[in-house]
Formats: sequence, structure tokens, C-alpha cells
Amino acid sequence: MPKEKRRKGGAESSPYSKPSTKAAAAHSIFKMNTDLGQHILKNPGVASAIVEKANLKGSDHVLEIGPGTGNLTVLILRKARSVTAVEMDPRMAAEVTKRVQGTPEANRLKVLLGDAIKVEYPPFDVCISNTPYQISSPLVFKLLSLPRPPRCAILMFQREFAYRLFAKPGEKLYSRLSVNVQMWAKVSHCMKVGRANFNPPPQVESNVVRIEPKNPRPQISYNEWDGLLRIAFVRKNKTLRASFLGTSAVVELLEQNYKLWCSQNNVTIDETPDEVPMDETNDVDMDMNDDEEWKGFADPDLEEDEVPDFFKTAQKKGGNRKKRRSKVTDVVKEKIRKVLEDETQLAEKRARMCDEGDFLKLLYAFNQEGIHFA
Repeated sequence: MPKEKRRKGGAESSPYSKPSTKAAAAHSIFKMNTDLGQHILKNPGVASAIVEKANLKGSDHVLEIGPGTGNLTVLILRKARSVTAVEMDPRMAAEVTKRVQGTPEANRLKVLLGDAIKVEYPPFDVCISNTPYQISSPLVFKLLSLPRPPRCAILMFQREFAYRLFAKPGEKLYSRLSVNVQMWAKVSHCMKVGRANFNPPPQVESNVVRIEPKNPRPQISYNEWDGLLRIAFVRKNKTLRASFLGTSAVVELLEQNYKLWCSQNNVTIDETPDEVPMDETNDVDMDMNDDEEWKGFADPDLEEDEVPDFFKTAQKKGGNRKKRRSKVTDVVKEKIRKVLEDETQLAEKRARMCDEGDFLKLLYAFNQEGIHFA
């Protein structure tokens, strides 16, 4: 019987053929899904530096988001008590599990399969992540809003996103993200990481940042604070008057919240229908002539999943349908006007120019009038 013909260049490859190098081994297992942000950090020096920046203790429980093939995971396990790795791709979860299989570290690693934004985290002390870029913003907000935030988080981000964390009022990248992070945490820059340190290389450069939640935490409600910022930064280049009074969707939301507060505090309100119908789209058209130099600048943090639900609902309804409103609407609008003009004198100021102190004054004044955002 004649021998089987072989292809030129060596043995015929198959899904089960043994690769000659570790790099080839990684590629023979599966193809990286860049749509899920799978860019594996391959530089061991950078990986070691990231773990060093966390200042891990032997008693620390570490949360790792997106462990990939485990290049960071194995280094963390050498310094921490345990690691909980959250991975969305079952192939990656199997790979990182297999990497420590049969070693003493295997019992100290727990892999959670699922979406890092949706799963419930176990208690942890430090978060380390080569963060998939598409979840950067929701991940930061989730970490900051935890009832028991970590001691610190060492996170890899796209360079422009990292710069947004440090942005100050008046700068182009200043956003809701900037205000939130600087309110609830101390942010410091760790290092720059070039594209060549990843496999496959991403199209952008990266930065590693250290986020240390403030201890004690500011004595305000996170949901209230973030609710106020969501309204102010939907159109950060408009005045606060236009943001709060220029869109009926905002007035309706605050009216509902005010009614709830009144019912909880036994405050009587007049809900008699008003004779004047309310425009579904724009109750008052204010501040339509923004500064020319700021026109066309899209809000950097205005991603689809961050737009307030009441704005999405208003956009879906569309049209200029008229609807009846109660007299309490006028009461709420007057309270908003009073807060913006009389109490804080911030009516003509734009969100992009407001600092942390301005937003704290706004939140306090609104709460004093019975208007809440959570």
C-alpha cells in the first residue's frame, strides 16, 4: 500500500496536533474574539508591573475581570489569598481553569462565567482587570456604586477613556464619568501600555490607572448623585436651565419623584388637571444657540446604555402629541426655577463648566425642595 502523501512544510496540522511553542499553543486553542475585547496581554513585564501596583496582601481576595488565558491570574495567585475571575467566554474560562489545574493555586481560584456588569460579585478587597474596552464605563460605575467598594482597583483602559477620569471642568473630555470618579475616589496614573504588548494588537494605546475609593465614603446617596449628573450631562454644553426645564421628559420625571416624596411625607398637593396642555417634546425651547466653538462636540460618555431611560422613552414616542397636566406640574417647575436661579444661581452655567461643589449645591437645594433623583 503506498504511503500517504504529506503536505510540504512538515506534518499535516489538525485541531489536536501538538504545537511547538507556547504562543502556538494559545493560537491552536481558539481564535481571539476582538468583538468581546479579547486582546491578551502578552508582555510578562507589564503584567508583573500591574500586579505590583496593586500592593496585594497575603489575605486579599482579588476580583479579576476578563482573565483571558490567565497571564495576570497566575501572578495574582502568587501574592493573594484567592482570586475570583469573571469571564464571559466559556473557552477562556476553561483555559484559565486548565492553566492552574493540578497546582496548589487551583483551590484558590474561582471562575464565574457571565457578564461582568450583570453578575453579582462576592466580597473582595482589590480589583485587577485588563478591561474589555466596551465595558469600561459601566464597570467603573458598578465598582463605585458597590455598598462595600474595594480598597483599590488597578484597571487597564483605552488611553482616551483613562484621560476622561482625570478631566477637569472646561476640558473637552470632562463628563459625568469625570465628576463621578473624582467624587467617590482618588484616581492616579500608573503606566502607559503600547499596542504591541497585546495579542492581537488593539487599534488604540492603553493606560493603567489606580482607583482608590474614598474612605469614609461621601455621606450622600450614590443613586441621587448619579441621577442628577445623568440629567445635567445628557447635553453638557447647554445651560442647566435648559437641561432641567427645557425638556418635558425631565420635568415629568421630577414631578413623579416629587409626588412620591409628598406621599411619603404626608404633604398635600393639588393634582387638579390644568387647562393648558403640555407639549410631549419640548415644554420650553431654551438655549438653542450654544457657543459655536462647542457645537458638534458629542458628550464622550453618552453611550447608549448610559442615556437615562426617560430620554429613551421620549425619543421613541416622538411627535408633538399634547397631554393634560396637573397643577402640580407648575409647582415642580417653579421649584426647579427657584433652585437654579435663587438658591444656587447656576441657571446660566453649563454642566461642562460645573465642578463637584456646584453639583453638591444643586443636589442639596433640590432635596430641600422635596425633589429627588433616585
